[in-house]
Amino acid sequence: MIRYDLKCAKGHRFESWFGSSSDFDKLMATGMVSCAVCGEASVEKAIMAPRVVKGERPLSAPASPAEQAVKELRKKIEDTADNVGTNFAAEARAIHDGDAPERLIYGEAKIEDAKSLIDDGIPVAPLPWGKKKTN
Repeated sequence: MIRYDLKCAKGHRFESWFGSSSDFDKLMATGMVSCAVCGEASVEKAIMAPRVVKGERPLSAPASPAEQAVKELRKKIEDTADNVGTNFAAEARAIHDGDAPERLIYGEAKIEDAKSLIDDGIPVAPLPWGKKKTN
């Protein structure tokens, strides 16, 4: 993906994303790029400031304090709770009913199963991340 700052003949400035620079050229040649403000068909690339990233950071490092906090929360939960996978709803209900030992758990639940747990007074909360990616 590439982002271009664009300017129409009427002086409006806007930005747009394209799959590649050649995609931009093809769309321009066919008249498919127009001003996002007024619809003017006469559009050209505007002068853009380069995006400069100071210092290097590994791709796996958190980009912000919020990402760092989520990373730490995830580690704490994964270190202290049992991952019950897709059996989360059944296991949470069993713990609540006293049919399974009380402990911290996490896993996956269908939305209707999570709503049913909440309706029955069983506390659950979504986690702010998805499955771990493995490459």
